[in-house]
Amino acid sequence: MLGWALIFFVLAVVAGYLGFFGLAGIAATMAKVLFLIFLVLLVVSFIMRALRGRSVM
Repeated sequence: MLGWALIFFVLAVVAGYLGFFGLAGIAATMAKVLFLIFLVLLVVSFIMRALRGRSVM
């Protein structure tokens, strides 16, 4: 799950770069959505690891 969160983070950064520098108008909105997905998956991943008793790092 953490791997997917990191993939969404990278996609959000790339989409943000494209959108915030004028290369694609919708890319900025996509970056915001992908970043929110990244944050949700990251929190869920940390919670699942904590419930299973594994260390976070």
